[in-house]
Amino acid sequence: MKKNEAELVKIESIDTLHQDACQIIEKARSNAVRSVDFCLVQMYWNLGKRIFEEEQQGKERADYGKYIIRNLSKRLTPEYGGGFSVRQLEQSRQFYRTYPIANTVRSQLNWSQYRRLIQIEDPDKREPPPLQRNC
Repeated sequence: MKKNEAELVKIESIDTLHQDACQIIEKARSNAVRSVDFCLVQMYWNLGKRIFEEEQQGKERADYGKYIIRNLSKRLTPEYGGGFSVRQLEQSRQFYRTYPIANTVRSQLNWSQYRRLIQIEDPDKREPPPLQRNC
């Protein structure tokens, strides 16, 4: 093999290696984003569950529920930021009430998608789309 041919083979080999490395990095990044998204979904589900349980101790009086959420938001927001507003905590509670079984929460959906789903009143129309399989 001549010197130019050998250099060309090395360049093609490096190009292939680079393409493979890019695919590995992109897949890992995508998996990391999905993992973080699902952790947020689980966090909001668990917050909703805990709020709902606390309300049940107060026999689910509407005033008591508003009091809990308003005061919890006042404490959490300075510590953790705007993701714990009254509205967000109300949505967390609604999320838990809509999907009370943890195993029914899909890892393929993010919090924004679940927020849209819980706004749909008809349970038959609320079902998420079928899962797509990646081959």
